Amino acid sequence: MADQSEDEIRERLKTALWFSIGKIVDEESMRRNRNATPQFIGALADMVWSQIENVAIDLESFSRHANRTTVTTDDVLLLARRNQDLHSIVKDIVDKEKTRKLRAKAKGKGRA
Repeated sequence: MADQSEDEIRERLKTALWFSIGKIVDEESMRRNRNATPQFIGALADMVWSQIENVAIDLESFSRHANRTTVTTDDVLLLARRNQDLHSIVKDIVDKEKTRKLRAKAKGKGRA
């Protein structure tokens, strides 16, 4: 993949996104006994791609503002701050992961 241009990689990612969204829409359409046109799937994929690009820009900006080169969970929480439900879900996941890591670290110290 190192010899592929950035545009080729972008197109492959967009194609994979379109395919995944198409599968989800097809599953939901079958479940709800509805139909979705290929144009709808394409428009939805374009909208999701635009949202992903905006999220990526925001996350990079937050990490850069904090003088970091790596996006952290703090950046994700900051991004989700205006959507309380999403913020709660992300915070719960982050807190559970931190607790799991602390327990694993404590277990490892007990063995030494």
